[in-house]
Amino acid sequence: MLSPIIIESILKTSISEGLVFAFVAIGVFLTLRVLAFPDLTVDGSFVVGGSIVAVMVHVGGYNPFLSTIAAFVGGLACGSITGLLNTKLRLPALLAGILMMVGLYSVNLLIMGRPNLPLLRDITMFDSVASWFGMERNTILVIIILAVIVFGVIMALRWFLRTEIGLALRATGDNEQMVRALGADTDKNIVLGCALSNGLVALSGALVAQNQQFCDVNMGIGMIVMGLAAVIIGEAVIRPRGVTSMLLAALTGTFLYRLFITIALRLGLAPGNLKLITALLVIIAMAIPYIRKRLRHEWMPPAVRW
Repeated sequence: MLSPIIIESILKTSISEGLVFAFVAIGVFLTLRVLAFPDLTVDGSFVVGGSIVAVMVHVGGYNPFLSTIAAFVGGLACGSITGLLNTKLRLPALLAGILMMVGLYSVNLLIMGRPNLPLLRDITMFDSVASWFGMERNTILVIIILAVIVFGVIMALRWFLRTEIGLALRATGDNEQMVRALGADTDKNIVLGCALSNGLVALSGALVAQNQQFCDVNMGIGMIVMGLAAVIIGEAVIRPRGVTSMLLAALTGTFLYRLFITIALRLGLAPGNLKLITALLVIIAMAIPYIRKRLRHEWMPPAVRW
């Protein structure tokens, strides 16, 4: 059995990683569920955020908060290009995302100048906040900082998706032809949605780089799968019905996903098998609604069932 100390460590790790990767899940939720746009740019834009913040903090000596904002803007640019490839050049969404993902690998190498950059001796955003309160950086402080940022982003998105532009964005994903018939510009909505999604993903990459204190060009591999898994798991657990519950489902799914991964690693599972665990989690999460329906059908009286 796991000792209380190990359980506490697992929970702290899962919460901190769940919060920092929540922006990936929210970004995937925006493109996949709101826009119905399968965007694979995520694997590249995640590293864009990390590489920008690493170069600005480590090489340029810039303020980490300014660097984090710049990383978010870099993600916005990546998503905008993906949206433009789809809307202006009429490339399929999957192809546009794949092309951007492949191209961004070289772009990230050009930004960093080498495959990885360390931030061990640099002052990150978490170090700055810790110094404000006159304390050392620790896991609890990191969790509090991330929770505040996640809460602010969720509240901002909750407000945005209920505005006229946000409603047009949601309508574009539900029925693009109807929105066009009403005279709205769906191309702008797609570009805006892709930009916002990848901006959040890049923000996650910037926070991850500062949290783990290094950035690697390969750290974005599998981010789209992780985001997809988090969204599906969250929806299977919460079954959201509104904007707020959808965003909370993405957050919950990310925490549960990281909890499963952390427990698997603690139990001695080889890191190379984590992709298999992710695939199994997605399959189980997608099967839950069907299993619920079958069980409900089996327990119904015959007269009601038919």
